[in-house]
Amino acid sequence: MSRSLIQASGLSVHFPIGSGLFVKQLLKAVDNVSIEIEKGSFFGLVGESGSGKTTLGRALLKAVPISEGTAHYDDGEVAYDLEGLDGAELKDYRTRAQLIFQDPYAALSPRMTVRDIIAEPLEVMGLTKGRAETDERVREIAARCRLNLEHLRRFPHAFSGGQRQRISIARALVSGPKFVVADESVAALDVSIQADVLNLLKQLQDELGLTFMFISHDLSVVAHTCDHVAVMYLGRLIETAPTRKLFEAPRHPYTKALFSAIPSLDPDDDKTAQKLAGEIPSPTDQPPGCKFQTRCPHAIDICKSQEPALETEGGHDVACHRWKELMSLVAA
Repeated sequence: MSRSLIQASGLSVHFPIGSGLFVKQLLKAVDNVSIEIEKGSFFGLVGESGSGKTTLGRALLKAVPISEGTAHYDDGEVAYDLEGLDGAELKDYRTRAQLIFQDPYAALSPRMTVRDIIAEPLEVMGLTKGRAETDERVREIAARCRLNLEHLRRFPHAFSGGQRQRISIARALVSGPKFVVADESVAALDVSIQADVLNLLKQLQDELGLTFMFISHDLSVVAHTCDHVAVMYLGRLIETAPTRKLFEAPRHPYTKALFSAIPSLDPDDDKTAQKLAGEIPSPTDQPPGCKFQTRCPHAIDICKSQEPALETEGGHDVACHRWKELMSLVAA
């Protein structure tokens, strides 16, 4: 039996700019990405805004069309090739793969009660027969998400941000999915509430056998939560490894710059963040060679002409021409 729930190879998502005969450019939001997400794992995806994290997550949910490459889902019961998925199979996949949105304020309809919000996926997908069965499923998942019966009768405006996010989590899980994309799902919450929601997600993962793709800007949250982390830059994966390996010995200059910006709790720590020159390039006008070469302090001629492939060593993947050389300089 395969250990992987999600496998993607050469996956790309391109959006045409213009319409009809006037398409002049392609916006390459995700370009030639290959990843493997094991069943029951908490897979982290990090990178700057505009790096393609959300688009990759939505492509794996079949919420945006896959332009090139392949993506495969296999939970042991069913297996789907996502690039051609439609019709009844797509409807079934919607029950197995769900999304937790970033903003708990915008994600919930102010005109629906909490009961109706959580019940909506069951009713739309036809997963229950009659109101009694629907209410039973709603009460069960609400209890798992630390919501009580009184909460189900209220409207979203009566809740705090953390409570609203628990409502969003309950709505995502009520259909019984195996794969959940959490897109910046704690970014809008206070730090203490973030910890509560993260602990809830970990508890639900253990109880329900869930597999998460956790998209985040906050590397401290990723270090606390995730088993495996992938780093994206300009639509490409540039480094991926088990969390401990990645945080102890990052190999790509971009990953090192991200880690250097993590705030320290030690007031005597005089570590300064590594500054990156310029901004992330436009996905419609990407530089040749390594996509990070316009901001990398270590770029040489080969970086400007030849794009590096992901190189695997010791279960740690990195796309950089000079990573071994730079690691040896640090060790020396």
